[in-house]
Amino acid sequence: MPASPSTARAINDRLALRLLQQEGPLTAGQLKQLTGLSRPTVADLVERLTAAGLIAVVGEAGEQRRGPNARVYGIVADRAHLAALDVRTESVAVAVADLVGRVRAEASVPIGDDTGTGPAVEQAVTLVEHVAKEAGADRLHTVGIGAPGLIDPSSGELRDSTGLPEWHRRLVATLQERLPEARVSVENETNLAALAEQRDGAARDRDTFVLLWLGHAPGAAVVLDGALRRGASGGTGEIGFLPVPGTAALPSATDCEGGFHSLASSSAVVALAAECGIPVTPGEQTSAVGVVRAAVAVVRAAADGAESLTPGAQAPPPPAPAPTARFLDALAHRLAVGVASVVAILDPGCVVLGGEVGQAGGEELASRVQDRIARMTPLRTEVRATTLGGGAVLRGALLTARDRAQEELFRPGEPPLRPSPGW
Repeated sequence: MPASPSTARAINDRLALRLLQQEGPLTAGQLKQLTGLSRPTVADLVERLTAAGLIAVVGEAGEQRRGPNARVYGIVADRAHLAALDVRTESVAVAVADLVGRVRAEASVPIGDDTGTGPAVEQAVTLVEHVAKEAGADRLHTVGIGAPGLIDPSSGELRDSTGLPEWHRRLVATLQERLPEARVSVENETNLAALAEQRDGAARDRDTFVLLWLGHAPGAAVVLDGALRRGASGGTGEIGFLPVPGTAALPSATDCEGGFHSLASSSAVVALAAECGIPVTPGEQTSAVGVVRAAVAVVRAAADGAESLTPGAQAPPPPAPAPTARFLDALAHRLAVGVASVVAILDPGCVVLGGEVGQAGGEELASRVQDRIARMTPLRTEVRATTLGGGAVLRGALLTARDRAQEELFRPGEPPLRPSPGW
C-alpha cells in the first residue's frame, strides 16, 4: 500500500535532514541528486524545512553563481542544544553541543570520596548549568549520561549497585528536576564507549565486536550484528564478576573481588607492576595508566634503538629491561584470560581494548594479547587498541543524545516538523 502524501513528505524530509547531517551543507541540486527525488519535490521539502526552522541558507555555491539554485542549505545547529555527562566514581565530565554534534563547551570536576551525596549532586548539576551557559545554551533539549553500574532494561534507570556512590542515582533524578524540559537518559558507560568506538573509533568497520573496558574497574560491552546487547537484566558485559583462574576466591553476588576484577582493575595492574619489579612507591597514588604508559615507552624505545642499528655496528642496543617486558607480558596474559572466555562464548572476531589503560597500552599491549589469544582458542580474533580512550564515554553519551534529539525533531508527522515553542 503506497504511503499517504503526508507520510511521503515526512519521509522525504527526514531523508534530506539525514543527508545534511552526514554530508554537511548542500544545494537543492545536490539534494535532488543524492535523494533521487524530483526537483519540485526537493523545492517543497526545502521550503517546509526552512519554515520549520530546521534548515537555513548558509552560503552560495560557486564564485559567481547567484539565485535560488546556488543557495547552500544547512541544519540550524542552534535549533537544539545537547549535554553529555561521563559520571565516574570520583569525577564528572560534561560537554554541551549543538544539534549537529559540535561541542560548544566542556569541563570536568573531581568529586572526592568524602563528599556527601547532596554536595556531590549539587557539584555535578552546577557543572552542567555552568557548561550550558558557557556554550550559549538557554535550555537543553536532551541530556545523555554515561555511568558505571547496571541499567534496568524495563525502566531505563540506574540500579542500586553495591560499591557505587549514592550520588550517581540521585544525580539523574535531580537533573530531571532542575531541567524539566530536557529529555534525560542514562546508559552504562562501557556500552556508550562501545557505541562511540563503533561510530568514530577502532570498530568503525565492525558490526560485531566486544569492547573490553580497562579503567578503574574492568567492564565489557557486546555489539552483535550492529546492535548493542544489554541482556535480560542489563548486565551483559559485567566481566568483573567472571570467575577466572589465578584468584584466591570466587566472586559473590555483591563483590567482584575474586573475579576478573581482581586481575584487571586499576589497583590490580599497579600491584602487578610492583610484583614484576617495576618501582612503585608504597602508599603513592600511582595510576595504572601511568604504569602501563611508562612500560610501553620503555619497550618502544628499545625497539626503535634496534631498528636504527646500522649493519656492522659494534654491539646491539640493550633489550627492554626485564621487569618492563615481564610486566607487559603478565598483564597481557591476565587480559587474555578474560578475552578468551568472551571469545569462546560469543566468537566476536574482534575485541577492542578500551578505556584509559587500553589507550596507554596501545598496539604494544593489544598485539601481546592477540598473540596469547591465538594460542588459547581456535577462533580467529583480532585485538585492537582503542582510538578514543577514556573520552569514548563522553563521545558515546553525546552521540546518543544527538540521535535522540534528531529523532524527535526530525520525526515524521502531520503537519511535519513544526518548531517547538521557545525555539
